[in-house]
This record gives sequence, structure tokens and C-alpha cells, in this order.
Amino acid sequence: MRLINVEDIEHFAFGAAVLGSGGGGDPHVGKLLAREAIRQGGPVKLIGLNELADDALVVSAAMVGSPTALAEKLPSGDEIVLAFESIQDHLNRKIDAAVSAEGGGLNGIIPLAAGARLGIPVVDADAMGRAYPEIQMVTCTLHGIPATPMSMADEKGNTVLLKTLNNRWTERLARSLVVDMGAAALAAFYPMSGRQAKTALVPGTLSLIESIGRAIGEARAQSRNPIDAVRRVTRGVELFRGKVADVERRTATGFARGEATLQGMGAYESSVMRIQFQNENLVAWRDGQLAVSTPDLIVVLDADTAQPIPSEALRYGFRVVVLGIPCVPAWRTPEGLALVGPRYFGYDADYQPLGGTIDD
Repeated sequence: MRLINVEDIEHFAFGAAVLGSGGGGDPHVGKLLAREAIRQGGPVKLIGLNELADDALVVSAAMVGSPTALAEKLPSGDEIVLAFESIQDHLNRKIDAAVSAEGGGLNGIIPLAAGARLGIPVVDADAMGRAYPEIQMVTCTLHGIPATPMSMADEKGNTVLLKTLNNRWTERLARSLVVDMGAAALAAFYPMSGRQAKTALVPGTLSLIESIGRAIGEARAQSRNPIDAVRRVTRGVELFRGKVADVERRTATGFARGEATLQGMGAYESSVMRIQFQNENLVAWRDGQLAVSTPDLIVVLDADTAQPIPSEALRYGFRVVVLGIPCVPAWRTPEGLALVGPRYFGYDADYQPLGGTIDD
């Protein structure tokens, strides 16, 4: 166990943006929420999975909806409190710890805000090892843990409690509801025991995102290449360098969907890369050939600063570096690929592993 203070949050924000793979919501919003929550409630306890009692009640926290919507309506933080309290009321039991449903973007930081607001510890883990656009795309699903009861709360004070047949139905119904809630809401879901968490979750994710953020900050302070620092910590591979030549983006069915076209520069000058996203970057094609795909991570960084650029923030003229980062091993199984592989998202391509598995 250790304490997370206000000054630590900057590192978490940078690292979460990297593991967001273009999605997960703007971590700057999560940073603001977490900082204010810690200022009011004090430092957050970050605990390891092995510190959980087997009978502890652990609940995931996340934003559900389109990251683009957050540019127009910032959450106050009250939403996640309402969502957690709704779960507690339904189960008639106090929640013992919060955990991240996905370790990327805003959702890598939301549990820290929830922990500070509710006075409960946060587990150093997540259910993806990255970010994904749909609720059922978590390692909990691979272990048969239901997403519901799930509570969603919006900035108006509306709260909805869902109980569904399976996790795909949770995604379908929650996506319909979130559109009426203004395309974004905060949610509490995947209630599980400490015993289940130890088996189903990806350990050490929050420590990893903090390490990524610290590596970027230290490289900048020491005038070293921050992109090399990201590659070293994540075991990432440089896939492309270029300029954003075009971006097509729309918000539809609660997602930010679109495609970015990059024109190569330097050693990549004669090449073109196309990145297609659904909140998260899902596939990247270089000169018509598949370069990398989900479940491996596709991360777009500012070429000079290594600032991760979310899919909703990509603009014409940005000079960027594209990294591929190996996913956690659970997603490379047949069951994992059926849930999050390129064919699930409608791409006519088979998954081609990037390098080795992340824990080689």
C-alpha cells in the first residue's frame, strides 16, 4: 500500500494517455477530477491485488460514452459518487475498493477520484491493460464475471441501474441510455469479490501508467528523447513518423468514429498510414498493408514532446510518431481475440502479433 498525492497525478495522466491508445477519454479531465478530489478528501491508498481480502467488494469505475462529449460538458465528480452509492444501496453493502475498468485515458484516473471522494482504496490493476470502446471488452468477461448490477449517473443527477442477461446486453442497453444522457456518463460496474479480482484483473496497471508518465517527465527534464523513454517502459515499437494530412471524425451511437491519414516524413517520406478508430485506435494500415491491429495498442505521440494525442484531438498538420505496444497476454488467446480482435470490429484482417507477449 502507498499513498497517491496531488503531485503524483500528473504522471498518471501522461501514462494513462499512452495506454488509452487514442481513447478512454481525455486524461486531462480525469487529472482535474482526481486532483480536486484529493485536495478535498486527502491522499488515495493504492493497494495491490494481494492486499485485497477474498471477500472484499471491488467495483470498477469508468466514463461511458463518447470522449468528444466531454469537451462540451465536464463532469463534476459527483456522478461517480452517485453511481457507487447506487450500487451500494442495491447490494446493501459498502464497497471496499475501486478499480479501473480500463487503464487508459480518463478511465485510468477516474478510480483515483472515486477513491478520494468515497474514502476507499484503489486497486493497482485494471481489466484491460489498455482502453477499449465497449463494456464487455474486459478480462472480467473472459472469467465469467457479469458487468451488472451497473449504475450510470449524468451531470444532471439522473441515475440508472441496469441488470442484464450478459455483458454484451449491458453494452447494448448502456450505449442507448448514454446517448440520452448527453453521450457521456460516469459508471460503476463489474462488482466482484477480492478472490475474483485476483484471478480476473490485470495486475500493476496503475503502477505502469505512473512509470510511463514519470519516464516522459524525466526525459524532458534531462533533454533526452521522451519517445525513446515511452518505448523503453512499454516495450513499444516505432511504426511510423509523419504529418496528419486528413482526419474524418464523427460521433455516432455513443462513439467517436473515424480515420486519420498520415503522410510520412524522414525515413517514411514515401509512405502513407491510415489509422481507423472507434474511440480507441483499432487498426493501422501502411501503404495498404496491415501494420498493427487490436488487441495490440496503437499510440499516436507528438513527435517532439511525446504528448499522447487522443483520437478526438488529432488535427491536420500535427507531426506525430506512431508506436505499437504489445497487449497483455489474455487478449492473444482465442477467447480474447474473439472479444477484441480486428474481425470483431468488422475489419477483414487477421491479428498479427506485434513482437512478443508483454511479459516475455
